[in-house]
Amino acid sequence: MPVLRRTTLLNACLVLLLPLSALAQQPMPEYQAYEDALARGERQANVWQYGWAGVYATSLAFNGYQSSEADDRDDRYDARVGVVKSALALAGTLMDDQPHPAAYRELREGDGNIESARRLLHAVAEEERQRRSLRARLGSLAINAASGLLIGVGDGRGRDGAINFATGMLISELQLQTQPRQASVAINRFKPARVSLGDIHLEGEYALLVAPNQVGVALRY
Repeated sequence: MPVLRRTTLLNACLVLLLPLSALAQQPMPEYQAYEDALARGERQANVWQYGWAGVYATSLAFNGYQSSEADDRDDRYDARVGVVKSALALAGTLMDDQPHPAAYRELREGDGNIESARRLLHAVAEEERQRRSLRARLGSLAINAASGLLIGVGDGRGRDGAINFATGMLISELQLQTQPRQASVAINRFKPARVSLGDIHLEGEYALLVAPNQVGVALRY
């Protein structure tokens, strides 16, 4: 019977639906990983918010100029529609606070309890998923559909209306996908663990696998 090499065992990954109490973990490295993840999330959230606010502010200024100064009548009309879209997008971005800065402050001001840190990370990870859900796209869908109809139906330029709608949805999707997702990454990160099954003791690593329909534990030994 062939003998499994140690390198093969190190690369093996088993997904087990086990209670977390079966894992004797090291809390401090895990806590530090969570704190680092939220710190990165805070920095990325600030870059995301102010970066996109700058994009929409620039678009607002350009459309405002074009709405009165463009030579072509169609360009002036499109720019007026763009002014409304850019203003709504700018206001929404400035008011759309990501959860990571507040969560990072809460973690730093906490008592260092690992269970509280896990709950906080799971709450932030859940909000990250919600921000990429279908519901999160409904607002941009409504605004871009309205602007496309104004141009395509209201102004009788169907092709230009379709292009306006598609371009707006592409930019909205890019904004959505560039949001921080550090909490989700940290939760699924492998951490040191020791599993005991009777007289059998396995040293390795584990990671929580969080999906919309299930929560599992992956063991790598």
